[in-house]
Amino acid sequence: MTSLHTYAVRKIGSHRGSPRLWLEGREPTKGGFLPGTRFNTRVDTGRALLVLEAVEDGVRIVSGKQRGDRQIPVIDINSKELLDIFTGIEAVRVIVQEGVISILPLASELRARERVIRLKDGLANGTLSTGSVSSGIGVLDRAAHEGLEQAGVECRLAFANEIREDCVEHMCDHNPIVDQHTVTLTAPMQELAFDEWAMSRLPKVDVLVGGIPCSGASRAGRAKRGASHAEAHPEVGHLIVAFLAIIAKVNPSAIVLENVPVWGTSASMFILRNQLRDLGYDVHETIVNSAEWNVLEHRERLCVVAVTKGIEFSFDGLERPEPVSRRLGEIMDEVPVDAPCWSEMAYLKDKRARDEAKGNNFKMTVLTPDSEKVPCLNKSLWKRQSSGSFWKHPDDSNLLRLPTVREHARCKGVWEDLVEGVGLTFGHEALGQSVTVPPFISIFKLLGQALKRFASEAEASIQPFALRELKAA
Repeated sequence: MTSLHTYAVRKIGSHRGSPRLWLEGREPTKGGFLPGTRFNTRVDTGRALLVLEAVEDGVRIVSGKQRGDRQIPVIDINSKELLDIFTGIEAVRVIVQEGVISILPLASELRARERVIRLKDGLANGTLSTGSVSSGIGVLDRAAHEGLEQAGVECRLAFANEIREDCVEHMCDHNPIVDQHTVTLTAPMQELAFDEWAMSRLPKVDVLVGGIPCSGASRAGRAKRGASHAEAHPEVGHLIVAFLAIIAKVNPSAIVLENVPVWGTSASMFILRNQLRDLGYDVHETIVNSAEWNVLEHRERLCVVAVTKGIEFSFDGLERPEPVSRRLGEIMDEVPVDAPCWSEMAYLKDKRARDEAKGNNFKMTVLTPDSEKVPCLNKSLWKRQSSGSFWKHPDDSNLLRLPTVREHARCKGVWEDLVEGVGLTFGHEALGQSVTVPPFISIFKLLGQALKRFASEAEASIQPFALRELKAA
């Protein structure tokens, strides 16, 4: 293999009505293109590739200009015939090897074209592929599939990455979007992202879905560790790096990410916005409040939708149902009044009194069948926290109980078959880290409509490259 001497990004200019690419100095010199060197040009339209090859009988000659006490090489390509393959492209890669200079679109440009062509082909063939990162038990992923299908877009889950083995096993056994061909990746995201062997075998997908753990960004998480910013969390604060590495590898046409609202002002979010822009995406953000979808658990989440440039997407078209009055009693299980789950929670009440005396605002939320909303039910609900939510006994106001796992699912709008037969601890942990479902079904429906519209409108204008990797000359 011919070694790489230099790699540079150069803008295509214009001179006398024709495109112009100017190369001088060190780059031509590294490839042996000295003043007076003869070379030929070769255009590979299918690969959008222009090659300059140094040969003794070449029809072109490298020019020279004086710089100080030495002469440096100059290659001035001012030809519509040679540079027409780069129409609409502002910059190109210049790859210098011994005796060969290859000029081709930026890798980000080729990736964008590849994913658009793959998207178009997938829609034409009837199925798109999705991938999932930080999957949990696949609540957001199932919402993605349901929303896309409501837009008339069939899809299949190509891979799912989740660090917890129990969540992966449960997802495979209970989530209908997982099939025999779904690749499960039970590993830390940061380990997977930099495993060259695994990443080389990861399938490309059309839509990537993820929820970077919010432990570092949430107010409770920062307060617990005394951290001033999300990235200080030693276990999850750095995961934006791994997430971007996976995006670059699987090259989706669209990315959907959810997190706590305050993550929107984190350093990670600024990195994500800027890097996705440079990878050829337009980034859209909104805060969804599940109350607007008549969900009992009033939970706000940041939703980020990134689409390949050219795909028209806007949250302005997000559908919300007509408002409906809800009561907690609609979803409560029939628990016997003498069941052992009822408790006075005396130690929590005592702690509340001590906290109030200290001026702390930590207190439990007690709910009744007439309650019209439920606060955020988190993954630690099963621990009977001093700031947790409890159901009030129908006859004895001193008795309280935790929500059942099924009640937790109903409060979030999660499918009950997804938590069939789970224990209290696992059930509340899995659901507490999940989204409220109805808003995200609407978001994915909106995204599906945008993808279909784009593929239909772009059909005549997409000109695919062969998209083969550049091989050594």
